[in-house]
Amino acid sequence: MQDYLKRFEPNLVNFMMLSFLLFIIGVAGVLSRRNIIIIFMSIELILNAVNINLIAFSRYLQANELVLRQRGIMVNPIAGPVFTIFIIVVAAAEAAVGLGIVISLFRNRETIAVDEIDLLKW
Repeated sequence: MQDYLKRFEPNLVNFMMLSFLLFIIGVAGVLSRRNIIIIFMSIELILNAVNINLIAFSRYLQANELVLRQRGIMVNPIAGPVFTIFIIVVAAAEAAVGLGIVISLFRNRETIAVDEIDLLKW
């Protein structure tokens, strides 16, 4: 039973594939959608893909810290979570500023379509 569960334990490749899939879905959403709210959600998806990548590599480095130090490679496994928290804070600020822009745009133009935004001054 233990060997059966060991096969399905997530490893670095699984997290990389998940991160890549989320990143591609986010990029496709940014490039194909015209609604600014969907574009902001796609950007958040891209940032979450980066967060998964950082945490996965941090865990991988922490698990292999002894081997890497024997080879003379200095490892700081706390850097992944620190960068992830920083990205979450930046994403929250981006969401707040984006929501303000969307509200202002809707009040002035009564639309949130990206194609309608063609002037820098109202």
